[in-house]
Amino acid sequence: MINISDGYASIAETPKFQLGEVAQHIRYQYRGVIVDFDSTCQAPNDWYQSNQTQPDREQPWYHILVDGNQQVTYVAQSNLSYDTSGDPVVHGMINLFFSGYDQENNKYIRNNTPWNPGKPPDAPPSAPPDFTPPPPSS
Repeated sequence: MINISDGYASIAETPKFQLGEVAQHIRYQYRGVIVDFDSTCQAPNDWYQSNQTQPDREQPWYHILVDGNQQVTYVAQSNLSYDTSGDPVVHGMINLFFSGYDQENNKYIRNNTPWNPGKPPDAPPSAPPDFTPPPPSS
């Protein structure tokens, strides 16, 4: 039997979101800033099987610093929408991975600190001297 998919790789979906953009989870409504992404799901199969919605693994997945707590989530692109509130994201690692905020584009400016879960960075987080958090929107 010939398998017509032999030798062909599926075309990876283009990431919809950029690093530093603020997104909202469609189902759970939490907001957060995108700190990194994978072109496909890199989580172990047991983690994926425990995920209640089990979205397609063959799409971009994003690491998100969740607003208002210390949680980092791993979310499929199909579960995210753009956050248009303009409200800042409050998370303890914002200053570690971002060097500022572009208020006009509602986007944090990603610095060069690598995203490497499980391995702490060489230096503790600190606010850049010229970083001013964005004001809350009305």
